[in-house]
Amino acid sequence: MNTMQKLFALVIFSFSLSLQATSLHEKNNNIEAAIQQAMSTFQVPGVAVAIVKDNNVVMSKGFGVIEHGKSTKVTPDTLFGIASNTKAMTAALLASLVDEGKLTWRTKVIDIIPEFQMPDAYVTREFTIIDLLSHNSGLGLGAGDLMIWPQTTLTNADVIKGLKYLPQVSSFRSEFAYDNLMYVIAGEIIAKMTGMSWQEAIQTRIFTPLDMKNTRPTFSMIPASNHNVARAHVSLDGKLNVVGGNFLEKFTSAGSVASSVNDMALWLKAQLNQGVYSEKSRLFSAEQSQAMWQARTLLPVSEAATKQDKTHFSAYGLGWFLKDYHGVKLVHHSGGILGMVSKVVLVPEENLAMIVLTNQQSGYAFNAIYQQILNEYLELPQKNWVTYYHEKQKKRKAKEQKRLAKLADSVDKNSRHSLPLKAYAQTYKDNWYGDIDISYKNNQLHMQFGNTPELKGNIEHYQHNTFIVRWLDRTLEADAFVNFHLDEEGGIEYATMKAVSHATDFSFDFHDLKLRPKHN
Repeated sequence: MNTMQKLFALVIFSFSLSLQATSLHEKNNNIEAAIQQAMSTFQVPGVAVAIVKDNNVVMSKGFGVIEHGKSTKVTPDTLFGIASNTKAMTAALLASLVDEGKLTWRTKVIDIIPEFQMPDAYVTREFTIIDLLSHNSGLGLGAGDLMIWPQTTLTNADVIKGLKYLPQVSSFRSEFAYDNLMYVIAGEIIAKMTGMSWQEAIQTRIFTPLDMKNTRPTFSMIPASNHNVARAHVSLDGKLNVVGGNFLEKFTSAGSVASSVNDMALWLKAQLNQGVYSEKSRLFSAEQSQAMWQARTLLPVSEAATKQDKTHFSAYGLGWFLKDYHGVKLVHHSGGILGMVSKVVLVPEENLAMIVLTNQQSGYAFNAIYQQILNEYLELPQKNWVTYYHEKQKKRKAKEQKRLAKLADSVDKNSRHSLPLKAYAQTYKDNWYGDIDISYKNNQLHMQFGNTPELKGNIEHYQHNTFIVRWLDRTLEADAFVNFHLDEEGGIEYATMKAVSHATDFSFDFHDLKLRPKHN
């Protein structure tokens, strides 16, 4: 190649780099515009986003403020609760133990935790590590979450004891039902096999090797000197309320990690590199990476998803959701705690990954942001995802309001409760949760969950022997029906509960409770 040819090649190469840089600049500009629009539309005070492409961090940026009404800005090092994005980390810890030969994915849970007991003896005997991570236990959606949420006095040992009393709603391994308690037990497996707590294990086996300097296993472990911590927000009647503190401490291995987008970018790189994080070091083998990204429990796919997203399959792996999206495979997960939600998405074929952290609980916001990122980096047809999700939010809200209005219209306003109010005031016991106290004072009934200080509220008559408990902390958004069932003698045999609104978070699994008077 002569000098002229070399010069021409250099010019072409430089021009190509310039085009790529311009293209990246345009992509990120479009993404930032979508983030700002999402924050404004869905009333989100702060967002942080990191994008990894071809092993490079092409965006790591904070937007807005860590607390509404204050001036401290969100930065790439601001800590947020990643909630259920913790689950992939717990799966990775187990994968490393499989690599070390300390267990296999098919190891039976009772071989490590003999006291583990499901409602069915066969299920107890056959339950494996894979089953802990696959959401196919046969229990219902969020079953037993009230043992760990809101913050309770119950221990992991209490959680294990309570499992056998939870209602089984489907056959073992037949259906998907998201279950946090199984990941809490997975953390106990890790503790047993490593000889250290799950918190110590995740710190020494993931955070320290990856140099995730600011990340902590729980919010309570964040140093008091670190003030760069996002506050959580709940919007009520258009007003933002600051909520929370030590988020999901009892969720531990299911959802307690606090991290930043700078630190999570290191985790994303290790995931895309199938466990490799330096020239000679890895968190887990390529074989275990594939095991975690393999479909274990199938989920239904709607016609709308096939039409809009070209999605033909959806499943859960080990700590990850999986689906196809416009011809590529997405490995993804969301996380939600009171006042904070997050999203992690990996596109292995494109060597692309992203993390979206927010300090308000609008799933519409993070969905619009990650979809915009996919649009830009997969070069899909342009679409205003913020507008799309805003319309979806309005329709869903209108539908729920219509349902609640219809429900209110059907109330028999002339009905009376069968017993004097004071007769309902008793201590009730549920086999898996424990005690719930109903007291009577000044012609008013009050409810207090025995192991959950935050769950206290006033009980109002609804109709017949059905009441509504309205929690004093309105940011919980989880008011519930309390329905008293009488025996043949006219006394209270048991009471059941059910969330009033369909928008109530599934972790308030009131419907799994069966409250019997303790004196019976």
